Amino acid sequence: MLIGLSIFIPIPASYTQSNDADPFIRVNRNLYRFNQGFDEVIVKPMSKGYDKVVPEFAKHGVSNFFNNIDDVNVIANDLLQLKMISAFEDSCRLVINSTLGVAGVIDVASNFGFYKQHEDFGQTLGRWGVGSGPYIVVPFLGNTTLRDAIGFVPDYLLNPIFRVDEEAYRHTLYAVDTIDTRLYYMAAESMISGDEYIFVRNAYLQRREYLVADGEIVDEWDDF
Repeated sequence: MLIGLSIFIPIPASYTQSNDADPFIRVNRNLYRFNQGFDEVIVKPMSKGYDKVVPEFAKHGVSNFFNNIDDVNVIANDLLQLKMISAFEDSCRLVINSTLGVAGVIDVASNFGFYKQHEDFGQTLGRWGVGSGPYIVVPFLGNTTLRDAIGFVPDYLLNPIFRVDEEAYRHTLYAVDTIDTRLYYMAAESMISGDEYIFVRNAYLQRREYLVADGEIVDEWDDF
């Protein structure tokens, strides 16, 4: 299942992940195959149907809407990481898009230089020195690490969708968010080569390391 696959960002070779980060590889491979089956039968067909039926401008609006909701979590984690300038900028983005952008459907804030940022509680824990822990694959949710799995809980509880009282509306929002996310990652599938499980695992771990370090990855070979 590729819902948890982050877009691959090239990282220096010294950061290539090995099986040392994946002590439960045999169990994880089985769970990965299970998630792939669920994705092929349920999620991917729904995402393809959504892609064909929904106009492009509407799909952009849906993505912007969920990005706007996510900015609530981003701001909270900015504050927890003591990134006050980022918290201010992301707050401006949230206010602008929630008002001028019609509940975030239109990304007006980017025109003012307030671009989408990515922060979550897993990154916050990493920022304060908590190690990633072992790589794990969670049924239905996809790939993660022990630290990020723990971080998922406060992010989930803080998400405004969790506060929607009407259960049917809440589940519908979660479903559309999942489909929108799956459609976004569909474009990354062409990048996969070799052992798919290994590729997805390494892409995820490298991406998370990159985000926790705010992109400040030092190549150990620079000293030579």
